[in-house]
Amino acid sequence: MLWAAAAVVALGFLIGVEVVARRYAGASGPITLQTRELILPPKPGPLYGGLALMMVVLTWRQRFIALGSAIAIDVVFVLGRWAAGVEVPEGQAFGNGALWVMLGCAVFAFVRRTGQERLLLLKGVGLGLLLVTGRKTGDAWLAITSQTRPTVLDPYVAMADHALGNPSWLVGRVVEASGSAGSLLLHFVYGELAVAAVVVALYQLRKVSAERRFPRHHLVRTFLLIGLLGPAFYMIFPVVGPVFAYGPGASGTGGVEWAVANLWPHTTPPVTLPHPVPYDGITPRNCMPSLHTAWATAIFIHTRKGPRTLRYAGTFWLVATLIATLGFGYHYGVDLVAGVVFALTTEMALRTFDRGWDRSGMRFVGWGTAVFSALLLSYRYLSMEMAEHRWVAGPLVLLALASVIYGYLRTTRKWASDVVPFPRQTRRPEAEAAAGPDAAPEAAPELV
Repeated sequence: MLWAAAAVVALGFLIGVEVVARRYAGASGPITLQTRELILPPKPGPLYGGLALMMVVLTWRQRFIALGSAIAIDVVFVLGRWAAGVEVPEGQAFGNGALWVMLGCAVFAFVRRTGQERLLLLKGVGLGLLLVTGRKTGDAWLAITSQTRPTVLDPYVAMADHALGNPSWLVGRVVEASGSAGSLLLHFVYGELAVAAVVVALYQLRKVSAERRFPRHHLVRTFLLIGLLGPAFYMIFPVVGPVFAYGPGASGTGGVEWAVANLWPHTTPPVTLPHPVPYDGITPRNCMPSLHTAWATAIFIHTRKGPRTLRYAGTFWLVATLIATLGFGYHYGVDLVAGVVFALTTEMALRTFDRGWDRSGMRFVGWGTAVFSALLLSYRYLSMEMAEHRWVAGPLVLLALASVIYGYLRTTRKWASDVVPFPRQTRRPEAEAAAGPDAAPEAAPELV
């Protein structure tokens, strides 16, 4: 029933986003975008990543069949478009096959599987499709933010960022001086965050096929919940980022004609009374909080119990993501602080739910929510005070972040130490009499 309810809620949410995108943004929603990719060239996205997640429930023989079928279907589509003279944008040639195979497995589950085997296969298909559809939902939601929020609050965030020393301006100059090699590496890390998440998730789910069940908690759950809850704050706190609001813009959107001033990254903005400013109807308002930072934090957390190589990779991805978000001018420093707090709170909420609403977990979720709310309210209503008293406001912001990190570590370590042994089993008196006085004592069960 829980999985059925989740499926109904997810479908209702997708329909809602579809309606809102069409009505308020004049854009296609996630359902339309995903349906088109059954035939049309797919946009770059984690289609094969979704297929890889789905295949964790399959045997090795079934995996080879599924992957081979996806590649064969893609080859047919590529040859058909080539024969028809259809021009395909770069990077959009492959992916239809992965989507067809995932949908085919869903049909196969209903037609040829029953009971737990059907449920397991449908869970795998749902996991893969959620990753793919989540990307489409995000694209539709970003279009909604740009159309429904004509003004942005970047001047408030820029003033609050004075408390942290305007790190985006500092790191932006460092990245600019690092040359093309460093910039290309950071662009790769920033753009392929979903690939890193899929790699970590595949490691965590590697035993699903053998054990015929999913682990209680894994990265995909946190990743999806962050992506579900985070964009709501884009509507409450619309921010485009320093490269757009205080620079020339990027990726062909925005531009100096919409900027408050052309300052980034060489000149920090002066301390002046902030106010909402109008911005174009194209650039997404997707800065507060930094979900790239939140997702990278989740990846870091979920690699801590992996092998050394995975732990190093998780650390590298987090550090490189932080540098990229600041160095390319996509985020302010205070965005990143909010993103880390948001990620830790979301992660703990899921873990607390798994433990049956553990009291210590609920306390942390309450504290994390309070800190996150206080940060956003401070950025909006105390930004001028934060800029004028940066030597007080900056340490307070960092102290709030440190309190959340400390609380998360303390709670998870407490849970790790809460190992309660089973009580020692004793024989009933009649069993003792039957065994006789010389019988060996019954061994105590192993501790968990």
